[in-house]
This record gives sequence, structure tokens and C-alpha cells, in this order.
Amino acid sequence: MNGLRAVIVCLVIACTAVVSPAAAVTPTWSALPVPPAASPVTVSDVAARGPDEAWATGYEHAADGLRPMLYRWDGTAWGRDTSFPGAGEAGRLGKVQFVGDEAWIFHQRGEAGEILRRSAGEWSAVPLPRTLWTYQDFTAVPGAAWVVGEDDTGLKVLHHDGSGWTTQPTPDGVLFLMGITARTATDAWAWADTSTGTTVLRWDGTVWRDADVPLPPNSNVHTILLEPSGRITIGGSQYTDGVARTYLMTRKGHAWRITYPPLGDTHTEGMVRGPDGALWLPVRSDRAFQSKYARVDGTRTTFSYGAERANAIDVRPREMTRAGLSLMSFGTVEIYGSQPNPMSERQGG
Repeated sequence: MNGLRAVIVCLVIACTAVVSPAAAVTPTWSALPVPPAASPVTVSDVAARGPDEAWATGYEHAADGLRPMLYRWDGTAWGRDTSFPGAGEAGRLGKVQFVGDEAWIFHQRGEAGEILRRSAGEWSAVPLPRTLWTYQDFTAVPGAAWVVGEDDTGLKVLHHDGSGWTTQPTPDGVLFLMGITARTATDAWAWADTSTGTTVLRWDGTVWRDADVPLPPNSNVHTILLEPSGRITIGGSQYTDGVARTYLMTRKGHAWRITYPPLGDTHTEGMVRGPDGALWLPVRSDRAFQSKYARVDGTRTTFSYGAERANAIDVRPREMTRAGLSLMSFGTVEIYGSQPNPMSERQGG
């Protein structure tokens, strides 16, 4: 009987190792060196086309004001790119998107706005039709791009259809668009501040409408993650007695499902769907010398730490992206005695 039991135990262990190797080996985070900038820096976005190309955007605080900051990942290392129009002028870089074979980046050049486009290794710029007081967000897909913000006449939704710009109206009661994202030229989503609270809007190729998303009461929206499969994930904060807690809403088909993972009041702007199918996002670390990441898979939330950094007093990844079979983050690290400079980490790959 003891011999039979030993054989069964060995078979169970062997089967477990074969069926679920991921359960036994957890990929670790490694630090990716990033050339320094004029600190302190602010990171806006990071996006990858695959394991061999990624772009990270933001701005640095030079002696004479803000300057746009752009880094390119070539599959081996991060390098600073200063070849785009206006690289040496005042301004900042915002969201970066891949549109077909091109990389598109929002660029505030002085007071004016434009979209930088990189094709076949060369940069060009598409200027906006008007200058706004505030450039809130940008998104682009094949055949369409949007820039949202405000000018002296109020809210503006600027739409580019591949040939020119138009201004799109929004439903009555919309005061401000806080963010926008799109899956196709006829399927765009935005989250807005309205006279009755936060609302999610949807563009169907003809008009912007209220998407009738049943957001939690007393809540806001940080991000909307649209996936090719049709799945939609919304992340935000709900306030109860003045205390915020993070919520996630997911729609597959026509039903919305809401969960409250143990993330405290984490901002979900940097959330991505990882190569393992789970949601990943950076969270505030309880270790000054290491970053921290949350992995949310259904009702299960786990955490992992980034690489240890000597003499660091604050390691803060801001944005994440999927790069092939790995995850990549980009943010800032503050070393004792200095100001925040760019940092990047990778898991897997």
C-alpha cells in the first residue's frame, strides 16, 4: 500500500509539472537601462508594436522650460530620439499609438498641437486646425484620429478622417471629455464629466451617444481598455464617505460585470492586458527601492516587485504595454540626492 501511494504521489507531481509549468515558474522583472534626461521628468505613455519596437513619451524640465521627451526601444536597448520636428523646442509629447505601419504621437509644440507620424523611418507632422487651451487626450486608428480638449468656446472634439479635420458635437450636458480611445474608425469611446456625473460616450461612425454604461454611483473613470475580441474593461474609482476604492468593469457580450480587486485607490490609467490573459497595472509600492505591479485574473489578484535599485527612494512605473510575449513598463526612478529620471522594466521575454 505504501509503495502504491508513493507511485500515485509521484504521478501527480509529474502531471502538475507537465500541465501547468507557469504555476511553478514565475517570470521576474528586470531593469532596462534608460539614458537620462533633464530631470525631473514626466512620463506620458508607452506603446509597443512587438518585442523589437516600442516608444515612450513625456517631457523633461530643462533650464528654460518644458521640452518633449521621446525614447525608442529597438529590441535590445532604449535610446533617446531627437529627430522629430520640434524636438528642441518648448512642448511635450502625449499618447503614442500604432496605426498600420506608422507610429503616431500627440505633440504639443509651444501652444499649438500636432500629430507626429513616423513612416519608413521618417517623421512628419499633421497640425491641428485650431489651438486649444487644454489638450486632454488623443487616440488614433486606421482611418481616424481624435484630439479632445478645450478652447475659449468650450469643449472641442477634433476628428481627422484621413484627409482633413472636423469638429464633432457631443450630447447635451457634456462639460468635459477626460479621455478617449478607439478600436476602429466607427467604434470610439470616451469618458466625460457631465452635469449629472461621469458618463461613458460612444462614437458609432455617425454621432456621439451616451453608451448607457451602468457605472457605480459616485465614481469616475480612469481608462477604457478596448480589445480586438470585443471585450471592454473600464477602470476607475468609486467614492464612499470620501474614501476611494478601485473598481473594474468588464463587458463580454452585452452584460457588464463589476469587481473590486484589493488595489486600494490605485489609478488604473496604466492597465494593460498581458500575454497571459490577465490584467496588469502598476501600483504604489511599499518598498522605496522597488516598483510593484498587480496582476488581476478574474477574482484573483497577486502582486510582484520590480528589480531592486540601489539608493532609490521612489520607483514609480507609470505606463505599461505588451511587447510580444513580455510586459514592459516605463516610468520614473528617484535616486537619493537627485530628481526623478526615466526608468523601464520588463517581465518575461
